[in-house]
Amino acid sequence: MKKNLVTFTVFALLSSSLVADVNNKTGCGLGAMIIKDDSTAVVLALQATTNTALSGNQTFGITSGTLGCKKTRFVMNERAEEFVASNMDQLAKEIAQGHGESVDTLAELLEVSDKAAFATALQSNYNSIYTSQNAKMADVLDNISATTL
Repeated sequence: MKKNLVTFTVFALLSSSLVADVNNKTGCGLGAMIIKDDSTAVVLALQATTNTALSGNQTFGITSGTLGCKKTRFVMNERAEEFVASNMDQLAKEIAQGHGESVDTLAELLEVSDKAAFATALQSNYNSIYTSQNAKMADVLDNISATTL
């Protein structure tokens, strides 16, 4: 009886979380969908660990457009999608500055030949790329492709 109750409870929690919104601080994936509380660093770390390290479900979600992940309209390589999803904050900061290691890495992943021009284009189009504070990876990549590629 206890086993059935536990199974039902877990199923109910999972089912209700599948229709809810995903936390933007740790990205998409199973961890962000199941663990809704984002009030402490420990909980955020648990979400991120569940999203990526435990089962790689964030990669699957990004690739397939499931688990609360939005698939990009522009077809890019999976490595670029994963990189942007994992480095949203740092990338936003460096795009605003017009240079940085994350911008260089993104240029390499997107196979951009003129990195300096790419960085300049990103910086001048910052407001078009990051249209809100809660911008999602797919939107950022779509906006980058529309404004700089």
